[in-house]
Amino acid sequence: MLEQVIFFTIITGFLITVLLSPVFIPFLRRLKFGQSIREEGPQSHQKKSGTPTMGGIVILISISASTLIMIGKFSEPSTKMYLLLLVTLGFGLLGFLDDFIKVVMKRNLGLTSLQKLIGQIVIAIIFYWVYKGTEGFTPEIGIPGTDLSINLGWLYILFIIFWQVGFSNAVNLTDGLDGLVSGTAAIAFGAYAVLAWNNAQYDVAIFSVAVVGAVLGFLVFNAHPAKVFMGDTGSLALGGALATVALLTDLELLLVIIGGVFVIETLSVILQVASFKMTGKRIFKMSPLHHHYELIGWSEWRVVVTFWSVGLLLAILGIYLEVWL
Repeated sequence: MLEQVIFFTIITGFLITVLLSPVFIPFLRRLKFGQSIREEGPQSHQKKSGTPTMGGIVILISISASTLIMIGKFSEPSTKMYLLLLVTLGFGLLGFLDDFIKVVMKRNLGLTSLQKLIGQIVIAIIFYWVYKGTEGFTPEIGIPGTDLSINLGWLYILFIIFWQVGFSNAVNLTDGLDGLVSGTAAIAFGAYAVLAWNNAQYDVAIFSVAVVGAVLGFLVFNAHPAKVFMGDTGSLALGGALATVALLTDLELLLVIIGGVFVIETLSVILQVASFKMTGKRIFKMSPLHHHYELIGWSEWRVVVTFWSVGLLLAILGIYLEVWL
């Protein structure tokens, strides 16, 4: 029974996205919700200017609908399920406001960094206060590949804030090439679906495969050359959701491995900024890292497939450390 629910959740998420996108993309075009491309970015990206963005709305609809439909086939929606949807839609709303300001109000930077950070922190705090009242809550974080754990006590709320804010921004930074985040997110959520299933956390597993189905459906239209971008609406939501899945499965630190592509992309930005401020020199031709490979001559598709491959290897490593080691 459960295997069927998992299978049909992926199919449902995929079909909702695939069926809605051909309707939604022309709607975005009519509203002139086109992406503005930064002048300092790779020149090859200028031709993408005007491509509809905010496609993350379709992803959010698909995730929410397929999760609620399919969880009802298996059991009653749980507090964890609602928490996952709360964080996903909350971060998605922040991303939507950011996209709306960029596209409609023609302010290319969208929300200020402070406004976005405050919104993210508020969502993380709400998540913590609800989560700590659920059965099985523990302020401990496990060390991947070992039986060791660290009890953070009251510091756990700070860890939650750091994890959700950090990974929502990390996925957002990674979203710079056609299909890059769609593929890497599908791999990461797929890995956590396996781990949630293995730990009998079936509600989290169903949500995770709903995300897999939704982003794979979106990839049909987002693969190079992209017909639509997910925008911050999608990337912030996916990053926040991924961090939350890691928290609810008590496999927080494993996300550093399974979500390693997002971590590497973020580190490339941090290192680039730090190097330039301290020495006046850049480590990479451009950050995040995917732009560096473009500027040394790799095609966009080659960069994306390579990053997908790295993400898949890291996901397999993460599953191995948790399940078989």
